[in-house]
Amino acid sequence: MAIPVIVHLFSFRKTQRVYFSTNRFLRQVQQATASRQKLRHLLVLAARLLFLFFLIMAFAQPYIPAPQQVTSTRTVSVYVDNSLSMSVPVSERERALDAAIQHAHRLAEVFPPDTRYRLLTNDFAPFSNAFKTRSDFQELLSGIRLSPISRSLNDIAVRLNNGSPSGDFYLLSDFQKSTLGDPANTAFADTSRQVYLIRFKLQNHGNVFADSAWLDNPFIIPGERNALHVRIRNTSQNPVEQLAVKLLNEGVQAGNTSVSVPALGVAEVRFNLPAAMTSFSRLEVRFNDYPAVFDNQLYVALNRLDRIRVVEIRDTGTPKFVQTVFGNTRLFVFHSFAASNLNYAAIQAADLVVLNQVNNPDAPLLENLRNYVRAGGTLLVIPGTTPQPAAISQLAAVPVTKTDEEKLEISDPDFNHPFFRNIVEDRIDRLAPFQARRVIDWGRDRAALLKFKNDNPLLSLLYQGNGRLYLLASPLHTEYTDLVTHFLFLPVMYRIAQSGKKTLLKPYYSLAESQVVLRTDSAMATGIVRLDGERALIPDQRTQGDRVVLELPRHTIEPGFYYAIREKDTLALLAFNADKRESYLEQHSEQSLAETLGNNPHVRFIYGGASGNFSSAFRDEYLGTPLWRYALLLALLFLLAEILLLRLWH
Repeated sequence: MAIPVIVHLFSFRKTQRVYFSTNRFLRQVQQATASRQKLRHLLVLAARLLFLFFLIMAFAQPYIPAPQQVTSTRTVSVYVDNSLSMSVPVSERERALDAAIQHAHRLAEVFPPDTRYRLLTNDFAPFSNAFKTRSDFQELLSGIRLSPISRSLNDIAVRLNNGSPSGDFYLLSDFQKSTLGDPANTAFADTSRQVYLIRFKLQNHGNVFADSAWLDNPFIIPGERNALHVRIRNTSQNPVEQLAVKLLNEGVQAGNTSVSVPALGVAEVRFNLPAAMTSFSRLEVRFNDYPAVFDNQLYVALNRLDRIRVVEIRDTGTPKFVQTVFGNTRLFVFHSFAASNLNYAAIQAADLVVLNQVNNPDAPLLENLRNYVRAGGTLLVIPGTTPQPAAISQLAAVPVTKTDEEKLEISDPDFNHPFFRNIVEDRIDRLAPFQARRVIDWGRDRAALLKFKNDNPLLSLLYQGNGRLYLLASPLHTEYTDLVTHFLFLPVMYRIAQSGKKTLLKPYYSLAESQVVLRTDSAMATGIVRLDGERALIPDQRTQGDRVVLELPRHTIEPGFYYAIREKDTLALLAFNADKRESYLEQHSEQSLAETLGNNPHVRFIYGGASGNFSSAFRDEYLGTPLWRYALLLALLFLLAEILLLRLWH
């Protein structure tokens, strides 16, 4: 600003002398003009000074501070929640996700052009590791889609802090209570930056969704009746009347029912499964509920090829009734070992171990069997013709004595007992009689599965630790019992095997889970396991003996069905559903969220209203009133004043 002053004080024009015949009349005019010229020069100087001053101020971008002024930063990190709950409307025509994207666009427009932006979504995609220009940032916003992945607030805070050494954070979300997690007060503890939470209020917090599903019998046996139970949950304050629920098998409707769900309650529906189920059956439960439609279906996968592993330990000359029962290779993987030549590793991998008429089991065998049962295994003890009660007592953990009785008739089983439920197609009033001769006794057992007419137990189920031990009082020998020729023998043995099934497969998985464990028939199997569904995926995996542990690729997997395939073999059918926590739509209020975050003074809330007026409201509240336009206008005004003074004032 000193430049106009210097120009004013020093005249750089050369003076010219003009000769007149007389200057008597010019002297008075010259005195009068000099006074006016001095005033004119001062006004021109003032106009020039004010022009330069306001031009400098325009480039300095002055502003009137806002009530909640944001920090002066050139880097901004923006998190847009694209979880499934953001598909719920916030207005009649706008979803929460669409509103969040529009707010993020408006947010980019209010910052200076040289600001750099970092975008983070629930997918934690690679682009979130770098800062982008405004145009690149807005292009990334246009590509955001709903994701089945849920993130807690601490997950978001850790991710933002790791990749942003400076700059403020803007979090755009519905802030569900179910997915917020347990945020520590130190999640946003950096006092050098501000955290702005933009909360979108969902139109309706009520929702109806499939809470869980289970089978009467988790092991699918051809020809045996089975049913699928589905629990429907209602989080609304209003009851839901006559909700139509359908069951689809391989895309074809296999059942239809209706159910009324009380307010804030649950209801259960039951579907009988078709008798002719394929090896891999894709079941889908569907219903209609608005406005949350992302959880209106539940995928359930049934696997019939998940065979039961049975290990028989026998003495020489033992009848082969057990081998005959479990010789069906479609249902069982059966191995039989002599007690004198036993592979102890096979015991730990078995679903059911049958100690079949081994009269004198040695101490190492007894110790291994006890450890197997305590660890959750299932053991069936069939006494020999000359049993050792002390050895059986060690296994059963009950006093066992030797006895020698005549054959007695067996009472009919209780078909209401869970063990016998659905074990026969139709209720039979009177079974064909069969008898047995006891060789061991462990006292009266009111919970026995099969009893003699005198109430002594023939077959009992004893619980030990996490495992089960079935104890039979009679050898499986035709001289001792005709149970082996009775029609009830096969279903009873099958049910014992089913109860011990240590299946690693669930009827469905949540996308919140990180691993799926598969069992293969051979520990020597090789090859990569891929997931084949809507798209083919090869997850990270590792082999542990006869098991394959798959790490779920959460960023690419979608709800639905996937076949686990190794080379040409289909290992299993897997069903994946969205994280159930997303279905609970209840939100934190600003007050409860502030309390949850420990009332951190560096965490502020921005109203997530209509996207149209967001930018102006945000600018007024958080960026202040910019004055550079007024400064530029005044600079132009004083430039015009200088021109007018020079042209019109002579």
